[in-house]
Amino acid sequence: MSSNHMRNAALAVLLTLPTLGLAEIVIDDPYARVSRPNAPTGAAFMVIHNTGETEDRLIAASSDVAKRVELHTHIDQGDGVMKMTELEDGITIAAGESHVMARGGDHVMFMGLTEPFEQGTTIEVTLRFEQAGDVVITIPVDNDRKPKHGAMEHNATN
Repeated sequence: MSSNHMRNAALAVLLTLPTLGLAEIVIDDPYARVSRPNAPTGAAFMVIHNTGETEDRLIAASSDVAKRVELHTHIDQGDGVMKMTELEDGITIAAGESHVMARGGDHVMFMGLTEPFEQGTTIEVTLRFEQAGDVVITIPVDNDRKPKHGAMEHNATN
């Protein structure tokens, strides 16, 4: 067998091996909204399930609907004052666990909207994970939506 045939055979074996233990990401119940009509910012919420056997981390988000897209959370500064801040290290989702992104907690923040978040439309967002790579989702805009998940229910592992 020539070296090309051996290399091709080895590559074929590598490509057919199952990828055991990798993170597998499933997004559930996504929606987006703006705080008020014609607002320059918006946010998206969802539940991220890691159905795999390896921890993964959401490290970035992107979309054509905004000039900047960041991962944000709210931090209680005491006396009922909440401050929104960027999650520069991302959001870790343990293997077999879920993470709730909800109003008043972790969320995807859109700044400098390039188009309005109009009721009944959808936006496309790419979520970038360390292990699972890019996950592209279509999120419905629902500006009338009431939270289904408690704002303090940040992570199923807590």
